[in-house]
Amino acid sequence: MKKNIVGIQQIGVGLKDAREGWKWYRRAFGMDIKVFEDTATARLMHHYTNDKDCERYAALAMNMEGGGGFEVWQHTQMEPKPPVFDAKLGDTGIFITKMKCRNVLRAYDQHKKMGIDILGEPVLNPENRLHYYLKDPYNNIFEVLEDDRCFMKQKSLTGGVAGAVIGVSDIDKAMEVYSEILQYDDVVSDKSGVFEDFEPLPGGKEKYRRVLLEHKEHRTGPFSKLLGPTQIELVQSLERNPRKIFEKRIWGELGFIHLCFDIKGMEALQMECEARGFPFTVNSADSFDMGSAAGHFSYISDPDGTPIEFVETHKLPIIEKLGLYINLKKRAPQKPLPNWMVKTLTFSRVKD
Repeated sequence: MKKNIVGIQQIGVGLKDAREGWKWYRRAFGMDIKVFEDTATARLMHHYTNDKDCERYAALAMNMEGGGGFEVWQHTQMEPKPPVFDAKLGDTGIFITKMKCRNVLRAYDQHKKMGIDILGEPVLNPENRLHYYLKDPYNNIFEVLEDDRCFMKQKSLTGGVAGAVIGVSDIDKAMEVYSEILQYDDVVSDKSGVFEDFEPLPGGKEKYRRVLLEHKEHRTGPFSKLLGPTQIELVQSLERNPRKIFEKRIWGELGFIHLCFDIKGMEALQMECEARGFPFTVNSADSFDMGSAAGHFSYISDPDGTPIEFVETHKLPIIEKLGLYINLKKRAPQKPLPNWMVKTLTFSRVKD
């Protein structure tokens, strides 16, 4: 089976209280579909946890507007720490999560009325799309980005994850992962300078190289219609040496902990990653269970050590209480699931 990148499945968010954080994300972003919820021991993540097993709670939340989800993640036997310094644009790691939005001005007005910490006003980005930044109560920054592509219209202010802003020390080196392996092969914009729309962000008045990447081909695969098109924005400081956002900390502590892709063809992907010099750092080696979901997962690190996860889903609950599941192991790897089948995820909506 050939490698197939289906889309961004989720971005991991490390929180002190993941249930509380998830409630906030339901209110602010409509992330109210529970794909799984699980309490267990993370035994395979030693590469990122100083060779230690970690007790954790995790849940995968989605938004039926479309886009990727959040894996809200919490250490349960240790007090997770924030960054040891005030991180800025260009510091290495996932700095901002992009959220797709059909009506940016409406979302801005409502977020403002909700008392959310908004960073600046809606402005145009380098590709002339309206966007603005906000900060959650846990010091994580999100970008609300104009995007009228929608899987299933909801009442939420935004859709799901539309991509990420990632700090790197060398964009050309980082492209070997993001453009080649992850197939963000369309350079929408490559500019250097001081950017007006960055101004409200930490370090936003400094000089950067900023490369916006998208994918030329439509993503295919079981959940491609729901996950939809996404973008990666690489940011490199041109004025200072960056620091690692997770410096002196382990995976799962506070902040954006990984970028996860839904994929098909794990063996082909592993061979390609090894050939390009980015071998798997974690490999579940067969089927793993995450509560009611199951699949095969692995990780690589980008050149700056940022964790990138791959998940090949084998089983996903439709109506968990009735024992109804989607079995994906024998489906054609590039064939999307029928819309009606994906929409059964609404049976797992969490209501406050």
